[in-house]
Amino acid sequence: MAVNYECRHCRMPLGRFENEQVPEYRLGLQFLTPEERKRIIAYDSNGDVTVKVICEYCSQTLETHPELVLLSNPLQ
Repeated sequence: MAVNYECRHCRMPLGRFENEQVPEYRLGLQFLTPEERKRIIAYDSNGDVTVKVICEYCSQTLETHPELVLLSNPLQ
């Protein structure tokens, strides 16, 4: 099992942890509410976990152009 981080907007891979490297509790995922977990974390059929975060480029773009958040896929 691996934990993959990717940008929720541009889908750029941002990092990967193998299960042996970092236990899930060290990633802080237990602090998410059930609604946040549904929105942010996806589980693959092979046991991998994908955590959707925002990369620096997308974050800066949305900060500069906040009206883009009104679009369903603002940066694709």
